[in-house]
Amino acid sequence: MKGSFDFFWKEANTDENSPGYGLVRDGNGEKDEHRASIASVGFGLSAIVVGVEKGWITKDEGHKRALGTLKTFWHNAEHLNGFYYHFLNLETAEKFEAFYDCASIIDTALLVNGAITVAEYFGGEVYEYMDKIYHRIDWTKYYDEERNLYYMGYTEEKGGFGQWDMYAEQLMQYILGVASPTHAVPAKIYKGFDRELRTYKDFEFYATRHNPLFVHQYSHAWYDFENVVDEDGINWFDNSVSATRAQKQYAIDHQDSYPSYGENTWGFTACDGPNGYHAHGAPAYDIDNKPLKNDYGTIAPTAALGSIVFTPDDSLNVLENFYNNIPELWSEYGFLDSFNAEDNDLWVAKRVIGIDKGATLLMAANYQSGLIWKLYMQNKYVKNATEKLNWVKTSK
Repeated sequence: MKGSFDFFWKEANTDENSPGYGLVRDGNGEKDEHRASIASVGFGLSAIVVGVEKGWITKDEGHKRALGTLKTFWHNAEHLNGFYYHFLNLETAEKFEAFYDCASIIDTALLVNGAITVAEYFGGEVYEYMDKIYHRIDWTKYYDEERNLYYMGYTEEKGGFGQWDMYAEQLMQYILGVASPTHAVPAKIYKGFDRELRTYKDFEFYATRHNPLFVHQYSHAWYDFENVVDEDGINWFDNSVSATRAQKQYAIDHQDSYPSYGENTWGFTACDGPNGYHAHGAPAYDIDNKPLKNDYGTIAPTAALGSIVFTPDDSLNVLENFYNNIPELWSEYGFLDSFNAEDNDLWVAKRVIGIDKGATLLMAANYQSGLIWKLYMQNKYVKNATEKLNWVKTSK
C-alpha cells in the first residue's frame, strides 16, 4: 500500500505557485513527464486520506494538498461545462496538447469521487470547493434524452457522440448525475444501458464484451455496493465477485496457451503490454455473444489486487506469488503495471500507471477497514442518489 500511496504523493505537481499544483501524472514513464490524468487525481485525492490514516503524512499536509488541488480545478483547470479533459498539462492545467477534443465524463466522475472523499474527511473549505466544482458540472450536456443514455463525448461543435450503452465502470456517473443539485439527469437514465448477462463455467455476471476487470472495480472503490440491490434485484458487488472468479478460472483453463497462467497468476485489465496500452480482458465475447480472444498473455497485478474486496483469499495468493516469484515486477511504487511471460520470455512494464495504483490502494483500504466506502457513503449527494435510483440496502 505504501508504494501505491507514494506514487500519488511524489508524482504530483508540488509547486504551490504553479497553476497545476496538485495535478498527478498519468504514470511515471518518460511520456508522463508533463501529462497529468484527472482520473489519477481522483484516486490521488482519496489516497491522501489513506496516507493520513496510515501515518505516512500528517493531517495538515494532507489538508494542504487536498485543498490546493481542488483550488486548481476550480480556478485553473481547463474544462467544458464543468467537465475536465482526460489529460491536462501538469504545469499549466490546460488541455494536454491535442489529446481528445472532448472533455471526459468518466474521468470527471473519478475526479469528483476523490473530491467527495477528501471533502467528507477534512470538511470546511475543502468541502466548499468540492461543492462548487460539483455544482458547475452540467450533466445534461452528456444526456441523450431520446435514447436515455449518457454520451461518451461532447463538444460544442458536434454535440454529443458515442454511448454508454452497456454495463461498465460508469455506475458512478448515475450516482453523480441524478444527485446534481444544479444540472441533474433523470433517474430513469440508470435503466438505459444494456445488461448483457454472460456465463463462464459456473459463473454468471453482467459484463462488457471485452471484459477488462477494471470495469467491475472502479465505481466500487468508492460506493459500497455489497448490501445494495437495485429494482431488478441486481447486486453489483456480487456481480463483481462472479466476474473476478471467472477470470481466475479462465486463467486456470488456459494454461496450455500461456504457461504463466494459473491458480495464482491471473488478472486481465487495461494496462501496458508488449505492444502498448490495451484493455486486456477475459472471458470476453463479441457482439454475437461468441467467445473473443482478448488476453494475449499480459497480466496486471492491479486486476487481482483491485478485486481484494471481492476475492480476498485469491487476491492475496496472487500478491504473495508475484512478490516472491517475480522480483523484476517490484519497484519503488510497488508492483510495476504488468508483465507478459509468453514463451518463457519475461516482459515487464517499465512504469506504473496512476489509475492502476489507485484501484489497488483504495480497494486495499476498503478491505482493511472500509475507509473510503464509509466517507463516500456518508455524503449527502450520494445518499440522495441512492434514494432517487431506488437502490435498496439489504442485509445478507
